[in-house]
Amino acid sequence: MTSTAADGEQYDIIFAGGGTCGCVTAGRLAAADPSLRILVLEAGPHIRDVQDHTQPARYFSNLAPGKETLTFHVGKPSKSIAGRSPIVPSGKCVGGGSSVNFVMYTRASASDYDDWENLGNPGWGSDDLIPLASKAENYQCGIGRTHGTSGPISVSSENNVGVFGQQYLAIAAKYDKDRDFTEDPNDFRSCNKYGPWRKYIDSASGKRSDTAHQYIYNKNHNNNLQVLDRQRVVRVIFDDKRAVGVEYADEVVSTAAVMPDIRKAFASRLVVLSAGAFGSPSILERSGIGAFDVLKRNGIPQLVELPGVGENYNDHNVLFVPFYADESSDTLDAIFHGDPADIASSVHIEQWEKDGTGLMASNGIDAGIKMRPTERDLKILGPTFTKRWNEFFLNAPDKPVMWTGPISAYCNTDPPLQPGRKFFSIVYYTEYPVSLGRVHIQAGLDPYIPLDFETGFLDDPADLAVLRWGYKHGRELARRMDAYRGCFVPGHPQFPKESEAATELQAQGPVAVNAPDINYGQDDDDAIDEYHRLKVGTAWHALGTCAMKPRSQGGVVDSRLNVYGVDNLKVVDMSIAPSNVGANTYNSALIIGEKAALIIGDELGIKGV
Repeated sequence: MTSTAADGEQYDIIFAGGGTCGCVTAGRLAAADPSLRILVLEAGPHIRDVQDHTQPARYFSNLAPGKETLTFHVGKPSKSIAGRSPIVPSGKCVGGGSSVNFVMYTRASASDYDDWENLGNPGWGSDDLIPLASKAENYQCGIGRTHGTSGPISVSSENNVGVFGQQYLAIAAKYDKDRDFTEDPNDFRSCNKYGPWRKYIDSASGKRSDTAHQYIYNKNHNNNLQVLDRQRVVRVIFDDKRAVGVEYADEVVSTAAVMPDIRKAFASRLVVLSAGAFGSPSILERSGIGAFDVLKRNGIPQLVELPGVGENYNDHNVLFVPFYADESSDTLDAIFHGDPADIASSVHIEQWEKDGTGLMASNGIDAGIKMRPTERDLKILGPTFTKRWNEFFLNAPDKPVMWTGPISAYCNTDPPLQPGRKFFSIVYYTEYPVSLGRVHIQAGLDPYIPLDFETGFLDDPADLAVLRWGYKHGRELARRMDAYRGCFVPGHPQFPKESEAATELQAQGPVAVNAPDINYGQDDDDAIDEYHRLKVGTAWHALGTCAMKPRSQGGVVDSRLNVYGVDNLKVVDMSIAPSNVGANTYNSALIIGEKAALIIGDELGIKGV
């Protein structure tokens, strides 16, 4: 693998973006045919053997402002979230999100992929895609019929943090009699069952299992695979309507009015956009492909009218609700929020370097559930959710409404000024929000200016109802766990002081399992809703902005991932997902990358992909 290129150099295939999907597809093609000249252009840095990425428990540090390995997209202020401008980070490094995520192993529902196929995408149903999920993974947690054991991406269950996952499952068994348990909550079919949560961590080394290391960095012997980091793709070069290359420039942060030098690279066989849900639609628009009014505002001549470019932005809405933990508990608080110098010299580093075990080889997410409401829960969710339930969930029993579980740390980026205190949090996120957003360019050909971005978060009241239910359910389980030592009040809704729900009044130790649930009145529900408007954020699961569906329905690519209206140009990343998935997006990104490799290999006559 090489990391230099000359201006105007010729390749067979160019990948505009070296994120999760791009690494999978480029790596598979390079392995199948080492003679292919492949160029990968990535706006972020290399992360090869960098501890912030290889050591799993350091993932929280990747969210710190100013980190080079993330782009922090700022959305427009929205009344739906109390006038806030939401910030959505996306991976910006080789490996993309797989190199910076929470290493949380979660797979979609089988019906999610069937939905994709039913939109007019043959070959994208669950029967075709589940085998690709198995192909990608080395599942180290026992035998499962939908799991693979010879793939490059490791999945393990070792190195749980403290007792939180164990206690959560134990309390759920006694408290929540309406739901069952499973050892494998990620078999594409299980839903509404509590279980242990696996991790994208190799059990032997204790290292993060990302696509950069497992598909790209292990190909040093192949000098035809070139990966240039810190290079931002400006636009696609066309000969008439055939993509023949890309323009790109150094990834710089500059206040200068002059653009950096633009270089060109040419592809004789294919150009692939793999810059993610923000990057790929932006490159298309700068290339003259998109809605007429967007291009006109930016002074870009239109090549193809595709109004779906940048639309259909999907995400998941997440909350981390903090609770005090028993001071004897093991947590990740010191690693998440401690002094970097102390962390660098800690026993956790020594243990990880010695045998790949300990807190540094963990993510603190050890249990959870993909949850659907019972009849009682539907009453709690209320009438604003009824239409969504009846139309979307009722006849799709494998689709969860929410994911929830404990995490062994305080997880907000504004840590409380209480050195030495131990915390755990209850996490919950909406699996299929109704609300959608959009992302477009707003500075012509300048690729460095922030995007015109609307998240759409909580625009639909059904999404607010799901979060309200998530808060109530999570709090009931948390306050019954043995490690519970009270609510961290600033991290909870501001309930009326006389309310039964008031956090200041809650016991500082666990209540009995059979204690009555907290009774929430209308004022309490209003306080919870306001809390969510003020606190809800992204789950870092952006997708959908170059949707794979019919052109007449706002589609951007067809089922072979070809961009409508041009030749020799494909999109390969989570932006092609036409609808949401009920899971963290890493697994679906692996599947898209594997599927794209097969499609490209078939079209270019490359055997053994």
